[in-house]
Amino acid sequence: MAGATLHLNRTLVVCCSQETESRGEVLVQPVKIQKKTHQNSRVLILGGTGRVGGSTATALSKFCPDLRLLIGGRNREKGAALVATLGENSEFVEVNIDNVKALEASLNDVDLLVHAAGPFQQTEKCTVLEAAISTQTAYLDVCDDTSYAFRAKSLHQKAVAANIPAITTAGIYPGVSNVMAAELVLSARSESMEPERLRFFYYTAGSGGAGPTILVTSFLLLGEEVVAYNQGEMIKLKPYTGMLNIDFGKGIGKRDVYLLNLPEVRSTHEILGVPSVSARFGTAPFFWNWGMAAITSLVPAEVLRDKGKVRQLVQIFDPLVRAVDGIAGERVSMRVDLECSNGRNTIGLFSHKRLSVSVGTSTAAFALAMLEGSTEPGVWFPEEPEGIAVEARELLLKRAAEGTINFVMNKPPWMVETDPKEFGLGIYG
Repeated sequence: MAGATLHLNRTLVVCCSQETESRGEVLVQPVKIQKKTHQNSRVLILGGTGRVGGSTATALSKFCPDLRLLIGGRNREKGAALVATLGENSEFVEVNIDNVKALEASLNDVDLLVHAAGPFQQTEKCTVLEAAISTQTAYLDVCDDTSYAFRAKSLHQKAVAANIPAITTAGIYPGVSNVMAAELVLSARSESMEPERLRFFYYTAGSGGAGPTILVTSFLLLGEEVVAYNQGEMIKLKPYTGMLNIDFGKGIGKRDVYLLNLPEVRSTHEILGVPSVSARFGTAPFFWNWGMAAITSLVPAEVLRDKGKVRQLVQIFDPLVRAVDGIAGERVSMRVDLECSNGRNTIGLFSHKRLSVSVGTSTAAFALAMLEGSTEPGVWFPEEPEGIAVEARELLLKRAAEGTINFVMNKPPWMVETDPKEFGLGIYG
């Protein structure tokens, strides 16, 4: 019955974010404020021994040391190593998400379940969310797959009946990028301007320090037709085409980005009511983009939709990717562009030196918002006010922006500054 406790009027001193500036970076200093939440909340992170789950656990322990963190995974050795760094308020729990009974048993007395055990592509059932609903445990995931996200959304009424809050696609992108888009749209409409086109642009150097999982995700996405919207009409396009050169501002520079099928396109189109929406992604060094385009053209789509075959493909590329990662780094940037009917254009920009850190900070920001009672019963996308309340968005974005080298909202595009130093191969420092 853990989910119901999220809405009790108990008080916990929570470490929250207060933005300061230092050497051009946005830093967050812990300050103590009173929040309505459940004291000593227990948070189970599935995939906790992976890059995203481990980063989320680390961020949560820094934001709020009073939380009880359960690191869920299959590798006890990795789990013990992470617990040793997190301290006495954490413990490892061996969990196999394919064993439903064991999964449900692991949710006993858990207040929030964070599902970071990807990849989510080609996963036919929302087993973890269903277990959360059956045990009345609040839930969020870092899903980046359209089919999975809307399959999760289809369980909305079951979550309402169980009185548990759930958010899907609550990582960095999608996740923080959805909230940025919602804020841009809200600002435009508050000034009586109607949004016409919303575009998501993402850049990650190398694998972003996320290891094989992000490679599996990327290759699986290359097997999916891209869904975009043009003046209200859904269109389907070939993946990793439609290249644009986008300015991501200081520390990142101009980057080539390509169409990918991402869930925020459909969700923001339907929820925010923007007629034209698309998403593009690019990486560095530049030859990785060429490689991604080549894979799309040369490898049969049925192979790219087969998770087992894709894992085999990743094993071939992984040593080379790791070697290049040592040179390329793991910078990440998100640019969200909104164009309105009167010709006004505004953007949100979010850049960080380390994706492996920023993805955990972003997911932790969603987790804390849920623990603080921001989410109503049901299954929600991040841009829905029932998922993250409008008044809670500013704090969520401040928390997520910890350590960013550039974070701006609601600015005209010309205010994006570009002054990178190029070291070659499309790598900037």
